[in-house]
Amino acid sequence: MGLSSLGDMNLYAWVILPAMIFLARILDVSLGTIRIIFIARNLRYIAPFIGFVEVMIWLLAVRQIMQGDKLNLACFIGYSAGFAFGTFVGMCLENLLSIGKVVIRVITKADSGELESSLRAAGFGLTSTDARGATGPVKLVFSIVEPHDIHRIVSLIERFDPKAFYTIEDVRFVSECVTPFRIRETRVPRWLWPLRPGRRPVFQPVQKREAV
Repeated sequence: MGLSSLGDMNLYAWVILPAMIFLARILDVSLGTIRIIFIARNLRYIAPFIGFVEVMIWLLAVRQIMQGDKLNLACFIGYSAGFAFGTFVGMCLENLLSIGKVVIRVITKADSGELESSLRAAGFGLTSTDARGATGPVKLVFSIVEPHDIHRIVSLIERFDPKAFYTIEDVRFVSECVTPFRIRETRVPRWLWPLRPGRRPVFQPVQKREAV
């Protein structure tokens, strides 16, 4: 075996193969993160398909590591680094997809009329009620919105009352909500989401009405 052939084998074993394993792990861990998100959001039709692709990529990566008689430390490093970076990529994809709905609850001592008017003018449905906190009467306002609208609503809240207390929580299921209708979608197309029986088409404009 010549030196050139030996050099090519070392290049493949210690550089190219670990890099391929690294990229494969990024892909399958990212898919695993998205699959878990889909399961939590009750998107049962897409999650099994993603799981199939995820496991297939994982098996191919593990096969490349296990074959051969000698221990290749570079492959183990590529495998571990791919897992770590894939987790980060999966979290970024979650923010990009903006899947599901969230509920924003606002508790303020100030009059919430201005905040409610601003939210309604922006097309958001909301519910408000009087409540009592630890130091006296407060106003409670909550709304069901899409994740990519969080920054927009938080900016309205902070402009209305910088000292207002608010929480943001994930919602597993909503029967109906009022959100601004957008002609131009800036996120991943919704035709990737499954159409559920009895639901109106996702691109059909929904008539706005005030939340009960």
